[in-house]
Amino acid sequence: MLKAMPCPACSVECQVALVQARVERKHALAARERYRARNARLQRRHDERATRRGVTTSRPEDPTAGPPTNPPAPDPTNRTPRPALPAAVAAALARAKAKAAATPPPAGPES
Repeated sequence: MLKAMPCPACSVECQVALVQARVERKHALAARERYRARNARLQRRHDERATRRGVTTSRPEDPTAGPPTNPPAPDPTNRTPRPALPAAVAAALARAKAKAAATPPPAGPES
């Protein structure tokens, strides 16, 4: 259909329909390719994260397959402890706590 040429004997409506169908088919093929590329990119990123965590995944090489529904649980004995907060957030929290502790509480209405 992508290489079909309009027939000179056909009506204008037929020729327009053929051209429109060709354009729609090209859009559909481009969307399918974007979908496959996205899934391949997501799979690659998932595998990279799993490698960093030390987890191996056994997934088929199907680029149309989405992310795993039940990823394997990481081994708790093979993980280095990470802080609950990033360093910058922990520092900002510590400054806010110090500022709050240094400021006297507001005086309430006297009764």
